Amino acid sequence: MKLLHLADLHLGKRVNGFEMLEDQRALLEQVVDLCDARGVQAVALAGDLYDTPLPPAGAVLLLDWFLTELARRGIAVLAVSGNHDSAERLDFGAGLLAREKVYIAGRFTGQLARVELADEFGSVEFCLLPFVRAATVRHFLPDAPITDYDTAVAAALATLPPADSGTRRVLLAHQMVVAGSRAPQAAGSESCAPALSVGTVEAVESARFAGFGYVALGHIHRPQAVGSDWVRYSGAPLCYSLDECGAEKSAVLVNFGAGPVPELELIPLHPRRAMRRIEGTLDQLTAHRPETGAEDYIWARLEDPTPLPDAMARLRAVYPNAMKLDYKALGTGPDLRPGAGPGPDIRAFAPLFDRFFQQLHGRPMTEEEQAALDAMWQEVTR
Repeated sequence: MKLLHLADLHLGKRVNGFEMLEDQRALLEQVVDLCDARGVQAVALAGDLYDTPLPPAGAVLLLDWFLTELARRGIAVLAVSGNHDSAERLDFGAGLLAREKVYIAGRFTGQLARVELADEFGSVEFCLLPFVRAATVRHFLPDAPITDYDTAVAAALATLPPADSGTRRVLLAHQMVVAGSRAPQAAGSESCAPALSVGTVEAVESARFAGFGYVALGHIHRPQAVGSDWVRYSGAPLCYSLDECGAEKSAVLVNFGAGPVPELELIPLHPRRAMRRIEGTLDQLTAHRPETGAEDYIWARLEDPTPLPDAMARLRAVYPNAMKLDYKALGTGPDLRPGAGPGPDIRAFAPLFDRFFQQLHGRPMTEEEQAALDAMWQEVTR
């Protein structure tokens, strides 16, 4: 059986004010073509199908199109909710959708949903663990020894019957998973807090998933394995942060033979528009329109010594999808953090800021404004 593992579609997401729905549709069209070309029999969607609990109508229609195209091809879909989804709304129509082999587990209600699909070697069992909080599991399993998020997930998994030796078993989960003290590497669209959490989701130890042939994870946007090659984040299929410029995206093709452990292949996904950085002076970057890549999402770092009026407007005349602009001369100076060594010289900063202020306001700073600037400078460099 060939299973395609995806996660974190975040349909309806906006990045730096840019609507991503057309990019998401192009990506899902690519996934449908990939399923046709590689003979995929099932698609796993490991949470965060939408970007918000109340997604825009266009996002709902896009998911409807995607599920319909897969169902029309006889491809089974297995999906769980993520922390961005509304679990209750995802469960709407789940019974009817299951008749078309679209199995969605939005809510945890005390028992993990299980789905069996068959191939020439027998059955493959899929266990669906939607996004949960410890309080939710404790509500449905009041007698379980739940002390934190890790033990809550363990209690939820304990509702599954034991698997026989050799059983081909897959878990879908949207969780923050760690291997010992090692947290997964987050992409630019998340942040790892010291308490090993991303997006307010606490962590579960990857060893809890022993006994599964493959664990299809969602929540972390960078593709990677956690603790084992078979416990894996597929990553988000598109870049959802400028910090991800240049990141390679992929889907995981999980190929089960007769045994319980599958073969894995990372299949690259190609966005409609790349997200990339460019550097140079404004004159250099806007001298001519490039033959390729002009429509990409751009993060420009200007090398001009001072901020320039209408810089973004000039940049977008050449790169209409420019998302961000900053200045190398202002943003890459000495490290001002405590203990980072001697700070920069106020004598170099003061005239630079004075020129910037005059360009912005058309007048020099007053004595009061100069005193305030001096006080702030002393605060950040002390």
